[in-house]
Amino acid sequence: MENSTVVVTGAGGAVGGALTEAFADEGATVLAGVHADEGRFEEIAGVETMRVDARDEFDVEYLMERAAKAGTEIDLVIPCAAVFHGAPGEQRLAEESYAAFDDELRTNTRGVFVAIREALPHLADDARVLVPSGSVATDAKAGYGGYAVSKAAAEAVARQFAVEVDQPVGVVDPGVVDSDLTGGQGRDPADVVGLFRWAATEAPAEELDGGRLGLAEWKRATR
Repeated sequence: MENSTVVVTGAGGAVGGALTEAFADEGATVLAGVHADEGRFEEIAGVETMRVDARDEFDVEYLMERAAKAGTEIDLVIPCAAVFHGAPGEQRLAEESYAAFDDELRTNTRGVFVAIREALPHLADDARVLVPSGSVATDAKAGYGGYAVSKAAAEAVARQFAVEVDQPVGVVDPGVVDSDLTGGQGRDPADVVGLFRWAATEAPAEELDGGRLGLAEWKRATR
């Protein structure tokens, strides 16, 4: 990751935060978009934190412009911003409020669309876009309501960009990660940094582009 310019939205979350810290430690310049004021990255060299609403194209446009100025071009974009207005396994779609459903789509789906669209004018020729997702996007599971719907739609956004732009755009599924979204269940976020690093640097571009890479693919490629 040394000398690369990375943009992470939702950097205040578990996965986004772990990636921001790890990539900065490895020598990347990281623009960290957080939804609210956060002091988490203030003492980390190589990280510039900006307050960004991932749903707002003007906020994200400014974030991408700042990133491009910091490194001339952007090498990696990871739109991590996500919300789940319910308890994992307990939020039935038929019982979800319209406001909650709308916000999950705006943040988890529109947020991905906005991040990729606003990054495009600033991407390096060999840049990559990694869209974090989970198994509920492809395998329906009761109790995940609008969150599962929004993640499926986010994956569709990634696939559509993949066939329309030159840079590889793909989905990365780290499995269940301990975070506010999972109610503290899952593996330590630091344990999935390697998967994202591999997807960003070593995974074959043709497998990433329009594809879906997870822990199994990473372990097979790196064992």
